[in-house]
Amino acid sequence: MRFEDKTAIITAAGAGIGRATADILVKEGATVVAVEIDQSRLDKMATDLAGSPGKVEGRCINAMDEAQVRELVAEADAAHGGVDILVNAVGGSTIVDNPKAAVDELTFEEWRKLIDFNLSATFLFCNAVVPVMKRTGSGKIVNLSSIAGRGFSGNSSSAYAAAKGGIIAFTRKLSSELGPFGVNVNAIAPSLTLTERLMPHWEKRSAEDQAAEIEKVPLKRIPKAIDQARVIAFLASQDADFVTGLTIDVTGGLS
Repeated sequence: MRFEDKTAIITAAGAGIGRATADILVKEGATVVAVEIDQSRLDKMATDLAGSPGKVEGRCINAMDEAQVRELVAEADAAHGGVDILVNAVGGSTIVDNPKAAVDELTFEEWRKLIDFNLSATFLFCNAVVPVMKRTGSGKIVNLSSIAGRGFSGNSSSAYAAAKGGIIAFTRKLSSELGPFGVNVNAIAPSLTLTERLMPHWEKRSAEDQAAEIEKVPLKRIPKAIDQARVIAFLASQDADFVTGLTIDVTGGLS
């Protein structure tokens, strides 16, 4: 088991890519401090993963509240003697009415909302966890960007693209800052992924539109959350001990 005796904090852990990642880590021995704003998701997660080699410690907090984030990290550090893995999965484009809005259709409020939602929680958790990892001299941080951050996505707005591009730059900068302390920092950049949040949007598209989207992908399918989670788990494991500063496009060959 790759994550036996490891402690991981995973944000947005109750659904989507965060949940799929938590499933892998718990089943491979990790204690996952699952950060989620929806208590019912945490309850279901605890039930689903009961009896696994690892365990879930659910924490229902707002991942964009600095005081709550700092308190959670301090509690995890005190309880487990450190934090080995941080997965920043908070983010998304569907928090505004029109996720595909052109730049002249976005309001300033929507711009700020998308930038904040996709960058601030990642910063807050890194800011709180990094001193712990520096103290222990090791750690793995995995951030979630998007192919939108490469400018590749026609399904999202400029605000979302800017935020996810920021994650790529943030990841690269942190890797150079934290490498001397034994901390690896990487990211993944998913393409459209059929999570619970995005499925309603996918299902509203016509069969022809869905087929056209699939045709763009060399592997000829749209990924699921588990496809992204497997790459995150690799980056969080010792298999990636000499990988840092990298953003891996998990897109089925889409470019």
